[in-house]
Amino acid sequence: MARDTEPGEAGGAGGLARVAAEAGVSVSTVSKVLHGRSDVASRTRARVQRLLEQHGYGAAPRGRAVPTALAAGGLIDFVIGELDGPWAVQLVRGAEEALHAVGMGLVVSATHEGDGGQARNWLDALAERPTRGAVLVVPALTDAQRAGLARLGLPFALIAPAEEPPPGVPWVGATNWPGGLAATRHLVRLGHRRIAVIGGPPDRLASRARVDGYRSALDEGGLPFDPELVRYGDFSHGPAHDHALDLLRLPDRPTAVFAGSDQQALSTYRAADRLGLRVPADVSVVGFDDLDFADWVTPRLTTVRTPLPEMAALATRMVLQLLAGETPETTRVEVASELVIRDSTAPPPPR
Repeated sequence: MARDTEPGEAGGAGGLARVAAEAGVSVSTVSKVLHGRSDVASRTRARVQRLLEQHGYGAAPRGRAVPTALAAGGLIDFVIGELDGPWAVQLVRGAEEALHAVGMGLVVSATHEGDGGQARNWLDALAERPTRGAVLVVPALTDAQRAGLARLGLPFALIAPAEEPPPGVPWVGATNWPGGLAATRHLVRLGHRRIAVIGGPPDRLASRARVDGYRSALDEGGLPFDPELVRYGDFSHGPAHDHALDLLRLPDRPTAVFAGSDQQALSTYRAADRLGLRVPADVSVVGFDDLDFADWVTPRLTTVRTPLPEMAALATRMVLQLLAGETPETTRVEVASELVIRDSTAPPPPR
């Protein structure tokens, strides 16, 4: 809930409502003026702008002036669940480069979805500053959040949503099914017959697609699908390490593991080392994402490259098109993934 503020501070969603009531216009109109939209009559714009200044809108946080070049171009918000993941850095880089090319600035904020009541209401945060659009890396966008973005007059695009959004909602993802197919096909062609998979959350579209690609490659290679060799985690280190230990302790252990992320692949490395197994002499490992560390670990990680900066740049350009009143050619873009073969895969050891 937006809080009341002292004079000189932006008043959030409640402040916008007060400005709208005093100006005799809708909150949407106030938001359009705040975010620099051109579709407001000049007299109305001037009246609303005066009231916004009286209520403290337009000043930068802590009283700092907004740089002239940035104020002229405007701001786009980049909202992401967590900022401490290495993939987050690549996404932010892509969005920033796309905005730098048009003289606009990027505001990055983390929602900390896993913090429960501590999670920040990012929609209220967007209402508190003069942002002109939003790139959202959030698991799901609720109907209420979509309606809130519409009220604020903010164009937006999603990156890698947990489920396919409704028609008309712009989003960018990766080709996850082909990526899972290519990773597993590579292992099959090396001669592996016992191939395990550690996926991400089973309720995530990307995770299910990668595992489906894995299953298709097994079927293509004439190999049976064994549910005992399938585990689901959360794309991070902890659960993947435990899953890898369980898999590599099986009496008929897998000779290869397809991990749903590079972080899960590193956890598989550690589990193998803990059990006295060598990568790739005893167990081959394939990751997914091709994060910066994939080419620096030992052995260098074979992985599926997901062009994260390009995905973020495409989503940002969608927002810019919408901001300019243009309609994107498509509201659904899947950027091609690519298998990168390095040193962590080899033919299986002789039985």
